[in-house]
Amino acid sequence: MYPASRAVLTALVVVELIITVAATCVYVMSAGRVLDADDVPDRSTVLVLGSLVDDDVPGDYVRGRLDTALELYRAGRAERIINSGNGITGEEPAVMRRYLEERGVDGHLITDDPGGLDTVASCRRARDDFGVHRAVIITQDFHLSRAIALCRSVGVDATGVEAGCECPVLTVVRNHVRELLLARPRALLSVVTGR
Repeated sequence: MYPASRAVLTALVVVELIITVAATCVYVMSAGRVLDADDVPDRSTVLVLGSLVDDDVPGDYVRGRLDTALELYRAGRAERIINSGNGITGEEPAVMRRYLEERGVDGHLITDDPGGLDTVASCRRARDDFGVHRAVIITQDFHLSRAIALCRSVGVDATGVEAGCECPVLTVVRNHVRELLLARPRALLSVVTGR
């Protein structure tokens, strides 16, 4: 085998190992923590993770998350809703708040987190800035296990509920691939380095 071929093969093995270790860590840290909406304890703090908004309208992903939070609120299971997203260069938390308030959620129960620029930032800020020690995370299936694992890694006792999404198939597939190949290895790095 030529040295270049050996180097490529070694690199592929290392990449596969990193992907496998990351997926295993996420699985172990989130196992048994994905709940049905009916199993969410009453008076829970719900952490809704942001996503793209466009012209003051929630995109498909965030709308699915907000609708799930709304379902929990109406069932008496959400005592507090934290909308965490990009409020620095975007308007995610403000648009999320407006969507919930227009559908009957008491604005006093909503907390806006404009500094939730990524999942681990949302988890840390929930703990450090909003005093959350236990949370029910709302996001789509491809993202939920990683979100639970990251919140647990920073000391938040996290469970989660899968949000629905009427999303284009191509974007769903893209997000599943991105999650497996990029986001989970990055999460592993965050857990290992504490960043």
